[in-house]
Amino acid sequence: MVAEPRLTVGLDFASRVIAWQQAKGRHHLPWQQTRDAYRIWLSEIMLQQTQVQTVIPYYDRFLARFPTLQALAEAPVESVLEMWAGLGYYARARNLHRCAQTVLSDRAGKFSADPDDNAGLPGIGRSTAAAISVFAFGRRAAILDGNVKRVLARCFGVERGDSAAQHEREMWALAEALLPENGIEAYAQGMMDLGATVCARDKPVCDACPLKLLCVACRDGRQAELPQRVVRKALPERASSVLLFTNGRRVLLERLPPSGIWGGLLSLPVVVGESADDFAQRQGCRILARSLLPSIRHVFTHFRLTISVLRCDVDLIGLVAGEARWEWLPLEDVSAAALPAPIRKLLLSPGLSG
Repeated sequence: MVAEPRLTVGLDFASRVIAWQQAKGRHHLPWQQTRDAYRIWLSEIMLQQTQVQTVIPYYDRFLARFPTLQALAEAPVESVLEMWAGLGYYARARNLHRCAQTVLSDRAGKFSADPDDNAGLPGIGRSTAAAISVFAFGRRAAILDGNVKRVLARCFGVERGDSAAQHEREMWALAEALLPENGIEAYAQGMMDLGATVCARDKPVCDACPLKLLCVACRDGRQAELPQRVVRKALPERASSVLLFTNGRRVLLERLPPSGIWGGLLSLPVVVGESADDFAQRQGCRILARSLLPSIRHVFTHFRLTISVLRCDVDLIGLVAGEARWEWLPLEDVSAAALPAPIRKLLLSPGLSG
């Protein structure tokens, strides 16, 4: 629960954040140098669950390939996934492509200045919609990403309570109550900068924080306790078996269906109810040697996956797989291909090429 901040506290809070951002915040990130809603939207999607320094080179390469929303919308989704390769959370890329197509076809290729109009587009929630409105159009709107939540929870001593939905409503109400009448861009950026660089999750630098004198967590020594973390249940375990067919120069991959966690990506084939030899014959190759590789462990949000890998060194009869979804990918192209992170890591490991 959280009490609504008094007006004087809210004004002091916002003015401190704005002054700090102008003096010590981040000002040279590439998406800060534009008012282009397309570029701001792209940066916001890339920054979800991903650190700034990781995003910057991807952002630059992506814009070099897709400089406009129209270019992105008209590109094949496979090309979008390839440019996203390595960033992870590939649903973001699929939603990015769907959103670009929707905005191009239904909205003449333009985002609205009103966050309510953009919220609900593929991959765009309330906070991302607000960020577009703030940074592209200078509109007064509340952003509530993970960094901002952490700053607010600590500064105002916000506890989760028993209802996650009620807690979320209270956090949004608090974020909106604190919005300044002027300086919205510096304020919004300052809140995100504070959470990312000062009010860090594990080691907050309270002596460098402009909100130190207002902060409940700092006053009461509760920085490690706030924000309160959700107690998560043990993740269920799942298992899968894949085949790694290679002739030392190429590897056989399957284009996965569009839906699912790895939807649309290339991956090693999962074969159920068929022997490796029968599968090889169907793919036009002959197994020369086989070995069981160490299992791969990968953690998703809702489950843990153990992948068993059977490597088969093969002699290729033909380089074209039997169906369109199969592809013999040259090993030198693995790093640029749209692959799930654990599969990419496996295929880039030493000893795969012959």
